[in-house]
Amino acid sequence: MLIPWVLFLAICFVVFKSIYDFIRANAINIAIGRESYFSMEIFAALLLIYVIVMIGYGLVYFILSFQGIILVENGELRQVSIIGSIIHSIYFSGVTLLTIGYGDITPIGLGRFIALSEALIGYILPAAFVLKIVQAGSRSRDK
Repeated sequence: MLIPWVLFLAICFVVFKSIYDFIRANAINIAIGRESYFSMEIFAALLLIYVIVMIGYGLVYFILSFQGIILVENGELRQVSIIGSIIHSIYFSGVTLLTIGYGDITPIGLGRFIALSEALIGYILPAAFVLKIVQAGSRSRDK
C-alpha cells in the first residue's frame, strides 16, 4: 500500500525538478546573453487561461445539468450528488479542453455543441501562444 505512494511522490519530484531545471537553465541563458524562447510569463498566462476555461466550461456543464442537458458516464445515466456532478463536469471539461477525449463521459443534446466549442478553444490556444512568442521574438530582434 505504501509503494504506490512512494512511486507517485518520486515521479512528481522528478517531473517538478525537470521543469525547475528547464526554467532555471533558460534564466541562466538569458543572464549570459543567449536568446531564449521560453517565457515564464507566457507559460503562466497559458496555464492560467487553461484553468479558467476548464473551470468555466465545467460550471457551464454543471448548470446545464439542471436543465436536463447531462453528461452520461459509460453510456449509463447515473444519479450523483451535487459535488459529484461538479467533479464530473470539471473532469469532462478538462478532458475535452486538452483534446484527450477519453469517451468515458459524453454530453447529450446541446452539450455536444458546447463540448465542440471547448475542444476548438483547446486546440487553438497553444497556436495563439506560439504566435505570440514568435511576434515578441521578431519585435525584440527589430529593436
